[in-house]
Amino acid sequence: MSLTRCKNGHMFSSRRHGSLCPYCNVAVETNLNPSKVAAMNSSASEDEKTMPYLGETEGVEPVTGWLVCIEGPPLGQDFKIYAEKNFIGRSDEMHIRILGDNTISRRNHAVIVYDPKQRNFYLLPGDASGLAYHNNQAVYSPVELQGYDVIQLGRSKFIFLPLCGVHFEWEHHHQHQEA
Repeated sequence: MSLTRCKNGHMFSSRRHGSLCPYCNVAVETNLNPSKVAAMNSSASEDEKTMPYLGETEGVEPVTGWLVCIEGPPLGQDFKIYAEKNFIGRSDEMHIRILGDNTISRRNHAVIVYDPKQRNFYLLPGDASGLAYHNNQAVYSPVELQGYDVIQLGRSKFIFLPLCGVHFEWEHHHQHQEA
């Protein structure tokens, strides 16, 4: 991975973001020689060092549920599910990225959808070659998910845990907070 440091001290992948720092939108000179980069890095005092940016509290996409691995290489890990479509695979482009199980397709092994209007979750087959299983049944068309259903992708099994639905919804909760 090629990491680049902007003049404010942020480290980022130039392969992914090019020459524009994703944290402060400052263009970075990409043709610097190593001695110039070392001089820039050593000249920063303790007061000038940039602290990590953890994001704004407003605009955070709230979680709607989780997958928790109960069997397979990512055993014990949890994966957040957000509203609408959540594509599952090993690639860093996937919404739910599952590493360690190479039998899970790189892209679009399966899709979990949370429909905020209907307040329900669905498991959809992906367009990759691997199958998804819902409670030991292969998924060929959308299947509605219920709490504690078991989803198998590759050699890994996951328990589905909903947060949103009949009992809770972020929009409804937010309206009560403002009142």
